[in-house]
Amino acid sequence: MAERSGPFDGIRQLVERLNSQLEQAARSWDLEADTRSRLEESMGRSTSLDLADEGDAFVVTVDVPGYETDDIEIRLSGETLSIRGERERRTEHEADDGTFIRRERTVQSFSRHVTLPASVDADGVDATVNNGILTVRLPKREPTDESRSIQIE
Repeated sequence: MAERSGPFDGIRQLVERLNSQLEQAARSWDLEADTRSRLEESMGRSTSLDLADEGDAFVVTVDVPGYETDDIEIRLSGETLSIRGERERRTEHEADDGTFIRRERTVQSFSRHVTLPASVDADGVDATVNNGILTVRLPKREPTDESRSIQIE
């Protein structure tokens, strides 16, 4: 004789399917979070940047704690300022003798790009690092009223 189904069998099956799907989703979220953290490591962590207009110049301030001046590269291309930094974070008592099980602190880098709101005088750009803060002063280019004839080819 066939077994009779109970009034709650359908609900129990639905709950079991939901539990299975939630467990599968939680496993994929954990895997995705681990992959995302490895991607952030390979791309380098970002650093904070401020852009201020001080009338005659734009001033860019970037947090660069632990970076030396040789670790930082600054480029101005048109109205885009690019700042990159890369450093090794190895202390003197650390050795590469195979004692590490996991080592994540070997290289740290960042890369920031900011588009300036107006043209600047590239020859007058000044950059300093003081107490882990990079300050780049970019004097604005004086607008000129002089006109110039343009030949048509």
